[in-house]
Amino acid sequence: MQNMNWNYPTNVWFGLNRSDQIQEACNSLNINNPLIVTDPGLLQTSIIDQINNGLTSKTNIFSDVKGNPTGSNVTNGVKVLLDGKHDGVIAVGGGSAMDVGKGIAFLAHQTKPLWEFEDIGDLWTKADSKSILPIIALPTTAGTGSEVGRAAVFLNEETSKKKIIFHPKMLPQIAILDPNLSVGLPKNVTAGSGMDALAHCIEAYSSPFYHPMAEGTALEGIRLVKENILEVYENGANVEARANMLVASMMGAAAFQKGLGAIHSITHPVNSLYDSHHGTTNGTVMPFVLDYNRSAIESKFERLGNFINIKGGLDGIINWTDSLKKEMDIPHSLSNMGVKLGDEEKLSQLAFEDPSTGGNPIEMSVDKFRDLIKICIIG
Repeated sequence: MQNMNWNYPTNVWFGLNRSDQIQEACNSLNINNPLIVTDPGLLQTSIIDQINNGLTSKTNIFSDVKGNPTGSNVTNGVKVLLDGKHDGVIAVGGGSAMDVGKGIAFLAHQTKPLWEFEDIGDLWTKADSKSILPIIALPTTAGTGSEVGRAAVFLNEETSKKKIIFHPKMLPQIAILDPNLSVGLPKNVTAGSGMDALAHCIEAYSSPFYHPMAEGTALEGIRLVKENILEVYENGANVEARANMLVASMMGAAAFQKGLGAIHSITHPVNSLYDSHHGTTNGTVMPFVLDYNRSAIESKFERLGNFINIKGGLDGIINWTDSLKKEMDIPHSLSNMGVKLGDEEKLSQLAFEDPSTGGNPIEMSVDKFRDLIKICIIG
């Protein structure tokens, strides 16, 4: 494995033991007093001590981060950052910790509340961009690709809706991809985060919008997932496969600027109302959504099947995603996650309103979502 630096557009430091260069990363961004943001589970591991010990002087750690992060996670973190007079953020963990870290760096010196910067139109222009603090991201999971994203997703606890907060400067200035940080990941998190990366790539590839660069990136991301996801699930110590999944995750996040779709539209309200794991939920609904979108994607998935060496076109790829669910103990249907028949009534409206809906290859409505979610519940 080669240690490499590249820009896409984040400055990416890739390779084994690159996390040891955390102080060098801080120096390059003139961060003198960083705040480490992580989650409670990761706080119990040696990874956070390793990062902290790599700094010239140890610093504060904020870990009040939920699996489905909330607006209050961000505002609580802002208080810790301001009290500690921190001048930058080191976000360590999966998508939840990275999103909260990005949110803290963004919101710390704004005068408006978080929800006024939802990813609608040009609301992001209301932010004071000069006050946004620099961010260094170290992913420990291979799923969200938040380390190369300009947005973050938070649950508004008052409305029980997930909202996307966007600003170009929420993009971390440096992402350190060190596969050693993901070696100890539990199998269920490896599976769920891997399916999240796959969902990003597949939905970006399926999106009807014209963006050939993102489409090519999505294709290669799908290939990397296919060749590595079961290996990291069965042999988590394989750092080569872990590295490939980290890259696939990053490629999915770069690609989904082309659009997401109904997989995420359904997953977001299910996460909000049932506190399910984001990537695992994506994996559960993925085959059902692909089949529902058949008329719009069938010919395109012939090309995809040829590229990743799966026969049978769309049916072959649906069968492959189903087999991944079985081999990695991903729940078969939403009913296995606590969603009951009849719940499609409330979920369908929320799914239709989700910002991912516009990228679905078939134009959706509340009625169509009701039918699709019912299929996802029954299985």
